[in-house]
Amino acid sequence: MKIRERAPSGRLRARQGVPLLVIGVLALALNLRVAITSLPPIFPELETALHVSASTLALLAAVPVLCFGVFSGAGAPLSRWLGEERVLGLALALLVVGLLLRSLSPTVLLFPGTIVAGAAIALMNVLLPSLVKRRMPERAGLVIGLYLLMLSGGAIIASLIAVPVFTAAGAGQSSGSAAVRISLGLWAAPALLAAVLWLPQLRYRTLPEGPRPPSEPRTRQAGLLAMSRHPLAWQVTLFMGLQSLIYYASLSWFPTMFRDHGVSAAHAGDLLALMNLGNAVTALLTPMLAHRAADQRAHVAVAMFATAAGLAGAVFGPTVAAAPFILLLGLGQGATLGLGIFYTMARAPDPVTAASLSAFSQGIGYLIASAGPLVIGFLHDVTGAWTVPGLILLAVSAVTVVVGWQAGRARTVPAADAAGG
Repeated sequence: MKIRERAPSGRLRARQGVPLLVIGVLALALNLRVAITSLPPIFPELETALHVSASTLALLAAVPVLCFGVFSGAGAPLSRWLGEERVLGLALALLVVGLLLRSLSPTVLLFPGTIVAGAAIALMNVLLPSLVKRRMPERAGLVIGLYLLMLSGGAIIASLIAVPVFTAAGAGQSSGSAAVRISLGLWAAPALLAAVLWLPQLRYRTLPEGPRPPSEPRTRQAGLLAMSRHPLAWQVTLFMGLQSLIYYASLSWFPTMFRDHGVSAAHAGDLLALMNLGNAVTALLTPMLAHRAADQRAHVAVAMFATAAGLAGAVFGPTVAAAPFILLLGLGQGATLGLGIFYTMARAPDPVTAASLSAFSQGIGYLIASAGPLVIGFLHDVTGAWTVPGLILLAVSAVTVVVGWQAGRARTVPAADAAGG
């Protein structure tokens, strides 16, 4: 399906706007994980300051990922109504609001603010890959790699400074302490900056050419429902969900695990940052390498071997050797994330189908992933150790290899129009 620009000078203007678009995409990507990765390093402090239980923290860790699944399906219909650029601008505004809400009253608005922020990130997760494929198809692999690099960069920064910021702010024990408020609200500033940098994109509104058919609402739903009839779409979805489950489970609980093993709070945050540094390296390289190959099965095998080896070493290895293992884990996770995002483009024949496949895979995939923080936290509470959670994550890794291998084959799902018809 051809795409038109509802803006003066249409395609010429779009080409001239590529530098500003790249800047906007990278600024937006920087904010996709900071609201999440800034919390696990200070979970013990939040438990004390807010007087909440470990199960409440497990739910807090799962809420953003659950939101990714619940709200991902809204991306496609909203983008056809407003245009992808304007929906992304709205999502940035919602992210600022959500982060400020949970800072204003941590005891009352912590969960509502996190839900608003999670919904905003869900829209950005879904729409950014299809926007890149539509606006910059010849640079898609490079731009997606840079986007994932910035995503990982934000996660690194948040992990590194979470504990120092909390400590420097006073670390009071009351629910209204400056330490809690600053730690929760600090990340509204980069989100606001990204919203400002995205303003030039609001003049674009892209829609399919030709009149809207009377049955379009049914066609939209059919496009997503049709994905459920294709094994390849389920393979992409399960790979996205299971690799995300491993990432968010380790992101949420490995800082606590390392602290249980005698590591200081600051060093636990450093290890989490090291994991995200590994994410950044392979998240940048993997989409570019995958873009050059029609078949990505070998990429899956290498990425999941690194993930499983890093998991085993981090959970069962000596604490003094945690750094190399956690880096290896991060390298594997970044590669699997890059492949998961890349699959939503490479396994679709056109941008419209890519948007449907992205919404389907991320909607269901993140619902699967949301179980990770909850289950791992529950298993740790029940067993009082990290052995069983570690074994569960290794079992998930084995299943991820199988579905990722299937998704890596050089095939595409049918076009959205054919699938929905």
